[in-house]
Amino acid sequence: MNFNLFRLGIHGFAKLFSPSQFSQSGRHMYCPSCGKSALSRSDVKAFRCEHCQFIYFHNTASAVLAIICFEDEILVAERGREPCKGMLDFPGGFVDYDESLEQALYRELQEEIGFQSTDIRYIGSAPNTYIYREIEYKTCDVFYHITLDNKPKMQANDDVEAIYWVKRDDIVPIDFAFDSARSALRLLGIE
Repeated sequence: MNFNLFRLGIHGFAKLFSPSQFSQSGRHMYCPSCGKSALSRSDVKAFRCEHCQFIYFHNTASAVLAIICFEDEILVAERGREPCKGMLDFPGGFVDYDESLEQALYRELQEEIGFQSTDIRYIGSAPNTYIYREIEYKTCDVFYHITLDNKPKMQANDDVEAIYWVKRDDIVPIDFAFDSARSALRLLGIE
């Protein structure tokens, strides 16, 4: 049996290598190099084939978030899908293959809120754990700040249920879905 990594896709591949798949000792998965049922977890992010010694590293995924401000208000998004459906987040998402962080941010802003801006400023990053359909993804979330002179027309699209302008002083960090978003707020001095 020849295991074809590219046909399986990243979600399927991640499922094969999620921590829950290796909870029973001695469980092996198919090696993407030689196809043998000999791949087992060797450490927190690596899997080694006992047959050909191939090592697969399940590395961190990159994601981008935009903190969009107008005067004393911040744009927040209500999540329309799991994980954490109904909780708050900032517009953004995962970086696609062959995409820079900036390109990913521009694409995600267009997809999620129909907004384009090239006037972005890097403010920081934070690690995050993103659990989707019982699969744990480790991410590095990168935060960008956008300051507006006026409020352009925007609308919730894609996986965003709704968007809201919230006064900076009314932001409640615990209402945000992910630790990384709360880290971004701390970088802006919002505790």
